[in-house]
Amino acid sequence: MPLEIVRHDITKMQVDAIVNTANPRPVVGGGVDRAIHKAAGTGLLAARKEIGDIATGKAVITPAYELNARFVIHTAGPVWHDGGQGERELLADCYANSLRLAEENGCTSVAFPLISAGVYGCPSEIAIAVATQAIRGFLSDHDMKVYLVVFDQKSFRISSSLFEEVQSFLDERYIEELLDEEYFGDFRERRRMFAKPVYLGDEAPVEEAAMAAPAKARSLDDLLKEIDDTFSEALLRLIDVKGKTDPEVYKRANVDRKLFSKIRNNPAYKPSTSTAIAFAVALELNLDETKDFIGRAGYALSHSSKADIIVEYFIERKEYDIFTINETLFAFQQPLLGC
Repeated sequence: MPLEIVRHDITKMQVDAIVNTANPRPVVGGGVDRAIHKAAGTGLLAARKEIGDIATGKAVITPAYELNARFVIHTAGPVWHDGGQGERELLADCYANSLRLAEENGCTSVAFPLISAGVYGCPSEIAIAVATQAIRGFLSDHDMKVYLVVFDQKSFRISSSLFEEVQSFLDERYIEELLDEEYFGDFRERRRMFAKPVYLGDEAPVEEAAMAAPAKARSLDDLLKEIDDTFSEALLRLIDVKGKTDPEVYKRANVDRKLFSKIRNNPAYKPSTSTAIAFAVALELNLDETKDFIGRAGYALSHSSKADIIVEYFIERKEYDIFTINETLFAFQQPLLGC
């Protein structure tokens, strides 16, 4: 199952297990820890006291009491110093140990906060990178729905260089789109008025500008030319041609096994836009191939959509990491792929 970044109050998540950024000692701390204890009721602190201290990077599990969950997994994140004292490794351990406990207790869904990103001082972009790397490592071999819960959009920050590059790309494409919308009608009229007529013998004049340009070659000619595949049929054909396995593709698309099974077993299945694009990313299609592929589901990329422009940014650079793409989409407050 996929990883989804959501803006929400973690205490209101309806999942099997909620992860708490616990104080190493059996006391109620601040931030997420205090909010979870308040929502769970006094029973949670009593259970926490029975466990005692938690070493940094380790995790323990208790009932969730009054929360909308079965369990609370308590993990002690590292205090950030300079990054050279094993903080990243300990932070990754928090996620790995929490996920292991969740699996051992039969959980199919888990909600994490951004561990150590608050008062413990871990820079947000590092906290996010460590979290997604650890979670993706687990999901490569396991099926579980994992949420990364962010209460405040401002607290979620990708690297400044990536943000600025994507913002510049967005600005450029938006300007192009606005110019097209504003001037295309006027340009078309001016072209009609000033085009020179072409005479073919005694035939009526034909405007030069109206003469058809050569058709652009279709993408994936060696595979899809003259084949009227549905989206589902094209997906399965491409998986085979790319030499990939079904699990490899649906995990890289951030899509769960049940949804992939629906698509596989129903040639007429029409996915959502985000799912269609997610599979294009998983298959590492170039921009023309992506347009051809999602067009089979009735969709198109548009420069009127920030989300589509961001996806285009990554495809043009042949960067097909769906987790990085989704982090960027979330940072720009756009819907995620897959999920």
